Amino acid sequence: MHWPVTRECTRVWIPDPDEVWRSAELTKDYKEGDKSLQLRLEDETILEYPIDVQRNQLPFLRNPDILVGENDLTALSYLHEPAVLHNLKVRFLESNHIYTYCGIVLVAINPYEQLPIYGQDVIYAYSGQNMGDMDPHIFAVAEEAYKQMARDEKNQSIIVSGESGAGKTVSAKYAMRYFATVGGSASETNIEEKVLASSPIMEAIGNAKTTRNDNSSRFGKYIQIGFDKRYHIIGANMRTYLLEKSRVVFQADDERNYHIFYQLCAAAGLPEFKELALTSAEDFFYTSQGGDTSIEGVDDAEDFEKTRQAFTLLGVRESHQISIFKIIASILHLGSVEIQAERDGDSCSISPQDEHLSNFCRLLGVEHSQMEHWLCHRKLVTTSETYVKTMSLQQVINARNALAKHIYAQLFSWIVEHINKALHTSLKQHSFIGVLDIYGFETFEVNSFEQFCINYANEKLQQQFNSHVFKLEQEEYMKEQIPWTLIDFYDNQPCIDLIEAKLGILDLLDEECKVPKGTDQNWAQKLYDRHSSSQHFQKPRMSNTAFIIVHFADKVEYLSDGFLEKNRDTVYEEQINILKASKFPLVADLFHDDKDPVPATTSGKGSSSKISVRSARPPMKASNKEHKKTVGHQFRTSLHLLMETLNATTPHYVRCIKPNDEKLPFHFDPKRAVQQLRACGVLETIRISAAGYPSRWAYHDFFNRYRVLVKKRELANTDKKAICRSVLENLIKDPDKFQFGRTKIFFRAGQVAYLEKLRADKFRTATIMIQKTVRGWLQKVKYRRLKGATLTLQRYCRGHLARRLAEHLRRTRAAVVLQKHYRMQRARQAYQRVRRAAVVIQAFTRAMFVRRTYRQVLMEHKATTIQKHVRGWMARRHFQRLRDAAIVIQCAFRMLKARRELKALRIEARSAEHLKRLNVGMENKVVQLQRKIDEQNKEFKTLSEQLSVTTSTYTMEVERLKKELAHYQQSPGEDPSLSLQEEVESLRTELQRAHSERKILEDAHSREKDELRKRVADLEQENALLKDEKEQLNNQILCQSKDEFAQNSVKENLLVKKELEDERSRYQNLVKEYSQLEQRYDNLRDEMTIIKQTPGHRRNPSNQSSLESDSNYPSISTSDIGDTEDALQQVEEIGLEKAAMDMTVFLKLQKRVRELEQERKKLQVQLEKREQQDSKKVQVEPPQTDIDLDPDADLAYNSLKRQELESENKKLKNDLNELRKAVADQAMQNNSSHGSPDSYSLLLNQLKLAHEELEVRKEEVLILRTQIVSADQRRLAGRNAEPNINARSSWPNSEKHVDQEDAIEAYHGVCQTNSKTEDWGYLNEDGELGLAYQGLKQVARLLEAQLQAQSLEHEEEVERLKSQLEALKEEMDKQQQTFCQTLLLSPEAQVEFGIQQEISRLTNENLDLKELVEKLEKNERKLKKQLKIYMKKAQDLEAAQALAQSERKRHELNRQVTVQRKEKDFQGMLEYHKEDEALLIRNLVTDLKPQMLSGAVPCLPAYILYMCIRHADYTNDDLKVHSLLTSTINGIKKVLKKHNDDFEMTSFWLSNTCRLLHCLKQYSGDEGFMTQNTAKQNEHCLKNFDLTEYRQVLSDLSIQIYQQLIKIAEGMLQPMIVSAMLENESIQGLSGVKPTGYRKRSSSMADGDNSYCLEAIIRQMNAFHTVMCDQGLDPEIILQVFKQLFYMINAVTLNNLLLRKDVCSWSTGMQLRYNISQLEEWLRGRNLHQSGAVQTMEPLIQAAQLLQLKKKTQEDAEAICSLCTSLSTQQIVKILNLYTPLNEFEERVTVAFIRTIQAQLQERNDPQQLLLDAKHMFPVVFPFNPSSLTMDSIHIPACLNLEFLNEV
Repeated sequence: MHWPVTRECTRVWIPDPDEVWRSAELTKDYKEGDKSLQLRLEDETILEYPIDVQRNQLPFLRNPDILVGENDLTALSYLHEPAVLHNLKVRFLESNHIYTYCGIVLVAINPYEQLPIYGQDVIYAYSGQNMGDMDPHIFAVAEEAYKQMARDEKNQSIIVSGESGAGKTVSAKYAMRYFATVGGSASETNIEEKVLASSPIMEAIGNAKTTRNDNSSRFGKYIQIGFDKRYHIIGANMRTYLLEKSRVVFQADDERNYHIFYQLCAAAGLPEFKELALTSAEDFFYTSQGGDTSIEGVDDAEDFEKTRQAFTLLGVRESHQISIFKIIASILHLGSVEIQAERDGDSCSISPQDEHLSNFCRLLGVEHSQMEHWLCHRKLVTTSETYVKTMSLQQVINARNALAKHIYAQLFSWIVEHINKALHTSLKQHSFIGVLDIYGFETFEVNSFEQFCINYANEKLQQQFNSHVFKLEQEEYMKEQIPWTLIDFYDNQPCIDLIEAKLGILDLLDEECKVPKGTDQNWAQKLYDRHSSSQHFQKPRMSNTAFIIVHFADKVEYLSDGFLEKNRDTVYEEQINILKASKFPLVADLFHDDKDPVPATTSGKGSSSKISVRSARPPMKASNKEHKKTVGHQFRTSLHLLMETLNATTPHYVRCIKPNDEKLPFHFDPKRAVQQLRACGVLETIRISAAGYPSRWAYHDFFNRYRVLVKKRELANTDKKAICRSVLENLIKDPDKFQFGRTKIFFRAGQVAYLEKLRADKFRTATIMIQKTVRGWLQKVKYRRLKGATLTLQRYCRGHLARRLAEHLRRTRAAVVLQKHYRMQRARQAYQRVRRAAVVIQAFTRAMFVRRTYRQVLMEHKATTIQKHVRGWMARRHFQRLRDAAIVIQCAFRMLKARRELKALRIEARSAEHLKRLNVGMENKVVQLQRKIDEQNKEFKTLSEQLSVTTSTYTMEVERLKKELAHYQQSPGEDPSLSLQEEVESLRTELQRAHSERKILEDAHSREKDELRKRVADLEQENALLKDEKEQLNNQILCQSKDEFAQNSVKENLLVKKELEDERSRYQNLVKEYSQLEQRYDNLRDEMTIIKQTPGHRRNPSNQSSLESDSNYPSISTSDIGDTEDALQQVEEIGLEKAAMDMTVFLKLQKRVRELEQERKKLQVQLEKREQQDSKKVQVEPPQTDIDLDPDADLAYNSLKRQELESENKKLKNDLNELRKAVADQAMQNNSSHGSPDSYSLLLNQLKLAHEELEVRKEEVLILRTQIVSADQRRLAGRNAEPNINARSSWPNSEKHVDQEDAIEAYHGVCQTNSKTEDWGYLNEDGELGLAYQGLKQVARLLEAQLQAQSLEHEEEVERLKSQLEALKEEMDKQQQTFCQTLLLSPEAQVEFGIQQEISRLTNENLDLKELVEKLEKNERKLKKQLKIYMKKAQDLEAAQALAQSERKRHELNRQVTVQRKEKDFQGMLEYHKEDEALLIRNLVTDLKPQMLSGAVPCLPAYILYMCIRHADYTNDDLKVHSLLTSTINGIKKVLKKHNDDFEMTSFWLSNTCRLLHCLKQYSGDEGFMTQNTAKQNEHCLKNFDLTEYRQVLSDLSIQIYQQLIKIAEGMLQPMIVSAMLENESIQGLSGVKPTGYRKRSSSMADGDNSYCLEAIIRQMNAFHTVMCDQGLDPEIILQVFKQLFYMINAVTLNNLLLRKDVCSWSTGMQLRYNISQLEEWLRGRNLHQSGAVQTMEPLIQAAQLLQLKKKTQEDAEAICSLCTSLSTQQIVKILNLYTPLNEFEERVTVAFIRTIQAQLQERNDPQQLLLDAKHMFPVVFPFNPSSLTMDSIHIPACLNLEFLNEV
């Protein structure tokens, strides 16, 4: 071996028995021919290392420290075993990186600890990335396979291998989870969930605890995940290999059986598993052989529940699940059957009472006696006869174990088959990705048949791996046009031939199995005889039953004992036949002849993959040979099928390494690691790479890294390839050490280290020169500083002496002046004291005389006042007495006259002359009506009796309630003799007193209100002064120091803002989800329409859909706002801060809540009572018989009912109008509260008139009734039967049954009157009779309605009294409790408690009064608003009438006059016809392009739409408003759906939607939105409609458009971010590229297609900003857009930084700082720095600073902790672990420093998430932004084609 460096200090690797390899350093130069090396170990030990001079085997050289810890082992300059081991160890222990690339292999080391690197955020971070761009990860391999499948349209395979406990199953599981997340199924089948659900099932039935692993897979599996043409998962298929059946019956110490047995025992207590007769796992032989039956940290019962859920998800029925568990339980019972040996030793027996055997037979449904017999006997079949032979104890045990293994194997195969059925799909499979989870190379102290098969499989996989690596190397050389030289690599085909060739080990084993008395010793002897000459086969010296095979990884000694038995896998046919006859179908199916006992199924009919997927075991031909097929033959066949599949796919390799056997987290055992590296083929990959040119550099990267070695004159050449050629030819003289390829330079091993040494020497020389110059400059600066300091000291000393002298002179003069002024002050104070005393004496004397005079005058004035009032009172009382007497006399006289007149009128009414005048020609008909009158009298009596019964009932009820009221109001201390009347009187007096007190309080409230207003004015003035003082104090506080209270308030404000942001974010997320669901619903609806559409079918226009389907809001809100909403509005008006301080608003809201709760309870009670009454009515109401109605009678009755309804409706309308008029008149005269008595009196007057009319009509009916009855009988005499109508009237005021005969007769009378028949002609010529009869019925119904109304009022009064009674009882109880509590207190406390109670009572009353005043003020405002509307309508009506009169006069003119039309001003309204709405939406929304309005007013469509809405509001057309807004919203959604990737279109409609929302607010009429309006703009407000809920709809639509805008912008920016922020050299020459391995970074090319610079991002954001500004988007929204985009830049950049080791360096931190400063400068230049975008970049800024800070001492750690507040602990530690020096002058971050950082950051409560959520979206706020334009100033361009709009 030739060393490129042989001088002192060269570091080498030497072998070590403990650490495998140990680092050492040369202490003396090596010369060729030396027999030893002088070395110094890392512990400073001196060692003399001997060298074999003949072989020239020198120690391996160590790589430079800069290359240690690389992501890819092939990037190392020296590729050999110690370098690989050391690199893996450094990455694993120091950086905690478990993944490392080794060419095409991903090496995964099991950390034995849960790491937060497998979340959804990490999956999305790796999705779409190139494999070399990110740190090594299983997700990177999965993404590479997924990407190659989509790009090359070729099937892929991921081969995961490693020994037990290395983490194969977990790696395969994570790979499948990645495919399930990235390639989720497009349909609703959720096939990816089923794929993941198969894992817990397979782990339960195929995994077990071993000494090396708690969850070891004891079988191999190959899962094919199928994809369609869009690369979504559509199905999957699983094949299994070599299940370890022997584990069912035997487990070594500290091992367990398969998990499912222990899970089932843990759940044995469940009711559904009682019949299994299971107990604890320790009670069964098959589960207790390994000792401890539990695993630390594993809950078997919980895992069993997950297994059952997985079965259910995969469609396994509950009955099948129970059957599966029965079979598993039967295996446990079979293992515990007690077998007793007989005395002869050749036979055995089983007790018939054996409980386990009974359970076994019961669970499997087989005969007990048969199974008991054939477990102890066997059948021998010869050519002549059949024998039944007994078996020895060992033979019976072996037969039992073989049966148990066979049952479990068949069940395992059945479960796998059903999993494949559940994962099977009928869709066409386009491609697949296979994941192979198979056992790695195994070698134990005792190796048997299982290890032989496992190592045989690994030999086949290693051969495929070697050929694939060799093929890739060859392709790389040919691609780069480098001369190809044959590389010698290890070919293990001879070893494979030894095993599987003709007469190989497997053939000899099968041949020996066929021999009747074949033994393992005979088979071993045949192996010795046949293969002793093979170089891969050896015979041990000390054994005749073992043999050694030289595998590719190591020599393995196999013990031949048991090979034949395991290969035969013998199960007696008699036992199988018993199981076939089971009464349970599932058990019989497991062993049926047609059953194919293979663990996998074919791929299905719909599969169209390029590889025909076949069963892992070939189908058997005959049933009698089914159990004769050897296991070795089956395994060889399935292995050949697997290799065919793998060879037809593109493989990806994952090698799992087990770092230690103790399962300790992050503990590395070098011996175990090297053993596995040799076995898994990683070192073979290294050897193949090292044999050629392992180091490869792109020309661009080589030039950037080693440009310091280029001479200045060579840099003048622009061709970088030519520069690289000249540099290498000058530096490396041997041309065989490198080769120039087409795009790369290839180096032999060690040449990169040599170049790194030259580069370091160059830097060292330059560093020395810089240090020399800087040190000289520092000394010069230090001397100049000392000289300047000396001169300064002298100057200050002289100045100090001069100032001290001047100070002494000033003090002397000042003392003289002070003495003079002090003496003068003392004299002045003495004089002032005497003068003040004299003035005080004079003032008191004068005041005494003035007070005396004032008292005398005051007494005289008071006496005069008293006399005046007494005389006035006496005069008024005399006048009132006289006036009352006169009024009484007048009333008596008038009453007398009225009675006389009434008596005369009644006599006249009863006279015959009067009757004759009323009823001319009716004398002859009196007799005919007599009968009808009698019937009416009977009916009237019946009604009167009913009325009396009802009245008596109500009277009794009232009496009962009064008694109850009296009983309830009586207390224990009161006298029981008090009567109910006294109680009522006392309550009335209390009520009157309360009314008087309330009136007094109202007066006091008014006075207090005036005083409060005055006080408020004073307080406001004081508040203004206090505010000024507060501002001054705040300025002082800010200047001096930060107060703690201010900090707390700032924190509270931040918390409130954060909560508000969170709430807004949740709401907008809901809006986003709603829009996604809506989009999904539209897509499904379109698909369903396409499916269901037939030829000729036409869809309805989409713009006819209602708003409910799109917005879920009603059309127009006209409801009043309640008190609570007024309170909320008050909060909004006075502001949050002031409202928070207003306690009265809070109390009022609290009281309102209590009132609403009481009202809810009251309504609930009323509802329950109403339901009880209805049920009673239903019970009391007699059943009615259904009788067929005569058609004529039915028609007559319905017509009559309609006429009566119309007449009654007219009458009610008239009454209502009169009542309204009376109330309105009263309201105009008095307050609105006094209107109800007058309206009630008016109603009583009407009732009196109705009573008088009833009396008159009764007398007329007595005469006419008999005539009507006789005439009707004569007319209906010809009919056969009289129709009987049984129906109920539907009067709104009555629920009583209407007399059908009266209804029919009245209807006939009306019909005869209309047709003028002779019957009515001779009865009544003018129809007066029918009208009188109808009027009488109306009066009767009116009286009936009054009666019902009174009864309802009575019931309501009773309920109200009851509620008052309950309220009084509750109040009395509370007062009693309060009184009792008060008595226990001291007198002072009682007084204080009473004052508090009084204060609370007054506060509540004050709030009630305040609430009443607010309600009155609110009603006043509403009435004023309505009055304005009515006045405006009245003015419009007067103007219209005047215009009509003028038109009429103009028409009356004799001669025509030409009138010139006066042009009116445009009112800002646009009129359109209803049929033009679709055209308006199409021209203004659907087909509109933003470029068409480039020169117009921004947001012109929004203004046009508002003007159309305003005209619809002006015409009071709510349907038009509803239709227009609905069509607009649907049109905007349709446009955005069509242009879902157009930023300009989305921004255009976001600005227009926001502007339309602002217009609806600005012109809504709400004062809060009209503060900035002009007078002209106030005229354009809406008059009739409240579109508040439509504003909410538009706000939600704006949120959806904003989210779509952000999504489009992020999609355009995201591909640029990583390249521009991390990879592009913004500062040229700063970053030095390190050597890269096989996985090249995609952006490392010089001018790659994916390379972006920062200017590209800035140009893109400039384009965004220009588009949004040109389209008039609100500035506040633009700020929020860029805040979101900057957050996305921060998240994507930081996430890539956390997942890439190659960019975590000092130079990257400098580049980041520069790039961020450029972005900040761009924000300031666009005036966007107030958006908060810079704050979102804070984590990235701190990460850049962290890369540049010193990382050595404790002070550095404290500085990092105080600086990186926006980064989490995990992120800080991750960056420190990833930090990579770019040259040897930097030092790595030590593990101790990282532990110090972790210790100092322990107190932080950081989230566990490592990566930032790049998809997080800040909640958007749309602040109100009114427009300064008026509607009448907007011009509509002709390009919009809106000629059908008319300006109003």
